[in-house]
Parts: sequence; structure tokens; C-alpha cells
Amino acid sequence: MPYRAPIDEIQFALFHEAGFARLIESGKYPDLTEELAQAITTEAAKLATNVVAPIYKQADEEGVEFDAGGVKVSAAIKSAYEEYQKAGWTALIAPPKYGGQGLPLSLSNAVAEMMNANAAFYLCPMLSASGVEALLAHATDEQQQKYLPQIVSGVWSATMLLTESQAGSDVGNIRTKAIPQGDGSYKLSGTKIYITYGDHDMCDNIIHFVLARTPDAPEGTKGISLFLVPKILVNDDGSLGARNDIHCIGLEKKMGIHASPTCVMAMGENEGAIGWLVGGEFQGMACMFTMMNNARLAVGVQGVGLAEAATQHAFDYANTRKQGRAPDAEKSDNAAVEIINHPDVRRMLMTMRCLTDAARAICYDNAVHADIANSTGDEEAKLRSDLLTPISKAFSTDSANEVASLGVQVHGGMGFIEEAGAAQYMRDARILPIYEGTNGIQAMDLVMRKISLAGGAALKNYIGEMRETAELCRQSNHQILGEIALSLSDALDALDDATDWLHTTLKEKAQDALAGASAYLRLIGLASGGHYLARGALATQQEKDFSPEFCKRKLASAHFFAQHLLCQCKGLTQSVKAGGAVLDDIGLEAFTN
Repeated sequence: MPYRAPIDEIQFALFHEAGFARLIESGKYPDLTEELAQAITTEAAKLATNVVAPIYKQADEEGVEFDAGGVKVSAAIKSAYEEYQKAGWTALIAPPKYGGQGLPLSLSNAVAEMMNANAAFYLCPMLSASGVEALLAHATDEQQQKYLPQIVSGVWSATMLLTESQAGSDVGNIRTKAIPQGDGSYKLSGTKIYITYGDHDMCDNIIHFVLARTPDAPEGTKGISLFLVPKILVNDDGSLGARNDIHCIGLEKKMGIHASPTCVMAMGENEGAIGWLVGGEFQGMACMFTMMNNARLAVGVQGVGLAEAATQHAFDYANTRKQGRAPDAEKSDNAAVEIINHPDVRRMLMTMRCLTDAARAICYDNAVHADIANSTGDEEAKLRSDLLTPISKAFSTDSANEVASLGVQVHGGMGFIEEAGAAQYMRDARILPIYEGTNGIQAMDLVMRKISLAGGAALKNYIGEMRETAELCRQSNHQILGEIALSLSDALDALDDATDWLHTTLKEKAQDALAGASAYLRLIGLASGGHYLARGALATQQEKDFSPEFCKRKLASAHFFAQHLLCQCKGLTQSVKAGGAVLDDIGLEAFTN
């Protein structure tokens, strides 16, 4: 069966796990109601189910084309984007003054999850949204008026040009030059790599946000500035003018997301690419992080969307593929049964389901807190959003890879055959822990910065909230919720232990703390997932709005997560506290051939 947007799961996560009601109650979004949110997500589900998801395999096989005229995407992708853009989905969260609908990020993220059933398709609008955020936060009024309406409408798209061959995660090493022209403009020259949708034929123009150095700029990240460089120059009256000197000179041959063009972009091969400063000179990193923080959460949501699609694909196969006898069949019964009857297959499927549910809830709660912080100025909400961002990005994308890999395994030998479709999810998932800041960098950010936010109070308050969830489950007098409470409490004890060790070790030997950073991120991701799933299971027992089947499903997801995944937390704490001695002692010679 094809992908079906999980509208019941999405609305449940929004309203019962992520606390979307707080946004409605804040009054900062006057037209926002639960009914409106339901209507928007339901309508998006139709587009995702009927238009975006069905072309996933076809667009992957067709790929993209590149010749002297530029880059052409699959006709299926182009048609889907046109339908998406004309329906106004590109304008959900932008301010109404620029043609947007002024809706919260958390609602946009719910829509994005469904569109990410076809991750290669959604990368284009996802990056455009980051460009809108950069312009809103850092551009002049004139720049906003000139560029925002067209990007918001989806008639133009936007990209980020950050990476160079010698400057990947170490952004401070970029060499692209920007020479002032005396009229407020700059001429840029240099080459950027790994540029998603750097060129394509879906939009009339592409607005590139380029990191570059001005003459005599300081070394490292302190000397970086951000520039707006249109593919086609825009006249004062808003009409399109001459072609700018920025071109795609090649496409990367990739492991996955074949329907998305990943470009090598060259500037200044002729007269120089004309661009304009966004934000102040040498403020490029601050501007970039405006884009990157939103993009990191967006990539986490991308992981959720891909994991959901892979999970559905595996569930459908397991319900139809017959192989082997039922485990409890009589000796004389040789009838083959659907593989979903085999315990280990069910274990894999439940792992896929509950990891997807957990990642969804983490990302959604992150977005709700970001919305509250942005609309009300609530400092605690901002701290929570900042804390959750690396967890959302890394845990969700790691989970997507685990889920996609299990999806291949559920298919058995057919999983290794492209025709079955499971392999594509695994290929496409692999980039997610890499781009927009590798998951190792997310772990470093979490350990070096985020656990110490507000003197450690942000994390302490979050763990306190998770303990409240465990206590509510314990007080419910429900046997399964009581078991969940015990597992969650044990996981939080392990998290407290690891956190205390990190706080102490960071002061004494940061290298030891960093050696356990990835294990710590996995630990807090699991604890967080257990918390949200427990909260959801509790809601199904306390409210009467859910079907018995849905309640059973949510309780089972939380219970399985508690029994099979939260038990990993104690071992992860041991890994965190092991420090880096063995990594130091082994010496570099152990890593040479």
C-alpha cells in the first residue's frame, strides 16, 4: 500500500504530547484554533498522500539533468512543486505583510513532516524557509520588500552557499571573496560545493545566501560576512533583469536523494557575481546560525517524515508477505503465515514505530517552545527550544537511519533489491545525520553549551518535567503506566548521573567530556522520547476522545519504548563516563594502515 499521511498521529503529537494548546492560549496568534490546525494538517495530508509521496520512487529513478542551460529536475518533482506552491503552502509562517499567513512554526513543521515522505522534494521549500528567516532577522527594509514577497510565494526559491572543498564543518576556512564596488554592492568570486537546489527549473529566480570574506577580513569565523546573490538580478521595480555571474558547474553523484540537485556553484568566472551584504560586515556567523538553527530542526522533522514513510512501507510488507509457520502452530500445520506473526519481525516493527513516534514528539515540542519564545519573549521557552534543537536534529536523524535499516531487514532479501523500495529510504536517510551540522557537532554543542544554559537550570527544569510525567504515570493506578513510570525514572536517574559527571569533567578535562558526547545525546534523546510517549499514553487513558484501537496503539508504543529502549540509558551513562583515555592511549598509529 502507498504512503498515507498519519494525520491522527500528527494531530495527537501536536495537541497531547507537544502542548500546542499553549500557543492558542497565549493569544499571540488571534486566528489560531485547534479546529484551524486540524483543517490545515488534514488538507496538507491530502497533498502529501495524493501528490508528493506517490512520485517518490519515480523521481528518484529519473534524477536530475544538467547541461549548458542549467539544471532540470524530474518532471514529476516540478509538477508537485507547482501544485504545492499554487496552493499557498510556501507561505504558512511568513508575516502577512509579505504575503504569508502568519501561522506558527509548530504547525508548519507538522505539514513539513508529511511532505518529507518525499525528502528530495521538500528540500527546496525547506531551504527557502530558512532564507526567509535570515531576511526577516537581518536584512534591511529595502531588501525585505524587494525579495521576501517572491520567496514567500514560492515563485522564487532560496539556498545556502556555505561549504567549500577545504571548509566543511570548519566554516572559518572559507575563501570566497567579496569585493566592495562603492555603490553598496559587492562582486563575489569563489566555488561552493554540496549546494542543495543550487540550480533548478522550478522557480523564476533563486536567491543565494553566500558566506564570503571582504578584503582584509580577520581570519577564521570572525571575518565572515553573509551576502545575498540572486541568480537573476532584480530591477528596482521588482522585475527580473540580467543573468548574474553565479552558475552551477556540476552535479554531485550521490548515494541518495537523487531527485534533489546537489550542485557545485561557481561565482566570478566572468565579471563577478553581484551581491549585497545581509546584516553587518563580519556578522556572517550570526546570520548563518539564524538559518542553521531553523534548518537543524527542519532536518529533524525530515527524519521523522522519512522514518514514518519507511515504517509504513515495512508494516505493509509484513502484513502481506507469507513465510514460515506460525510460532505456535501445530506440527501438522504447515500453512505459511504473514511474517508479522513472527516475534522478531514484530520487535523490529515496534522499534520502528516507537522511535518514529518519539522523534516526532521531540521535534514538535521543540517547535512549540520556539513559537512561544518568538511570540511572547518567554525566556524559559527559548532556553527549552535551544536545548532541544541539537536533540531534535541528531536523535531524529539517527532514529531515521535505524528505522530505515530495520525496514530493509523486515523485507529480508527483497530489502536489498531496489524494486522493493525499502532501500531508497535507507539511501536517503544517510545524509540526514551529516548536513546542517553533523550529529557529532550537535552532540558537542549539547555538551559544551546547551546543558549549561542558564547555569544548568534549563536542563534541570526539563528533567524535572520528565520526572513529573513519570510520577503522573505512577499515580494513575494503571499497571502498564506504572511499569512505564519505573523505566522512565530509572532512565532519568541515569541521565542525572551522566549530567553531573559532565558538569564536573568539563571543568577538569573537556576532552573526556567530548569523548562521551554522542552517547550522552543518545541518552537524553531516549529519555526525552520515553517522556513524551508516556505523556501521550497517559492522555489516552485520561481523555475519552480516542478510539479503543488508537489508545491501545499509543499505550503499546510507550510500553515497548520503556521496556526495550529506555533500558539502554544505564549503559549509555557508563559510556559517557568512560572518558577519553582509551582514545588518547591508542595513539594515531593505530589508525594508519
